[in-house]
Amino acid sequence: MVSFKLQYALICFLIIAIFHSTHAQNSQTDYLNAHNTARAQVGVGNMVWNTTLATFAQNYANRRIQDCNLVHSNGPYGENLAKGSGAFTGTAAVNLWVSEKQYYDRGTNTCASGRVCGHYTQVVWRNSRQLGCARVQCANGWWFIICNYSPRGNIIGQPPY
Repeated sequence: MVSFKLQYALICFLIIAIFHSTHAQNSQTDYLNAHNTARAQVGVGNMVWNTTLATFAQNYANRRIQDCNLVHSNGPYGENLAKGSGAFTGTAAVNLWVSEKQYYDRGTNTCASGRVCGHYTQVVWRNSRQLGCARVQCANGWWFIICNYSPRGNIIGQPPY
C-alpha cells in the first residue's frame, strides 16, 4: 500500500511538473516581465497587457499554423515575430529580440552594418506602452510567437529611447 501511494504521488508530481513546464514562460506576465526588464535597463517605463492586441496576435498566429513562416501581418500595430523548435517559449523569443541590443548604436540610431536590431528597438520603444502576444505550435512542430505593440514603434528618424 505504501508503494502504491508513493508511485501515485510520484506520477502526480510528474504530471504537474510537465504541465507547468509546458506553460511556463508563456503567460502574459512572462511576456511583460521579459519586455519590462529590457525596458528598465534603458530607463523606459513598463508596458501593460492589452487583450485587444493579444487577440489580434492570437488570430494572426492561428493563421500561421500550417506554414509557420515569419510573414508580418501588416496590421495596425508594431510587431515582432519569432519561431523556434523544441521548448521555444515566449520568454525565449523576447530574449532573442533583446539580444539584438549589441547591434544597436544609440549615438547614430542605427544597427551595426549587416545586423538586425529592429526587434530590440521595438521592445524598448518608449512610446509603445501596450503589449499583446501569442504562441502556437505549427503543423511542422515548430513554435510561432508574435507580439504586438501599441502604439507601434520603429518610427524612422526617431530614437527608441
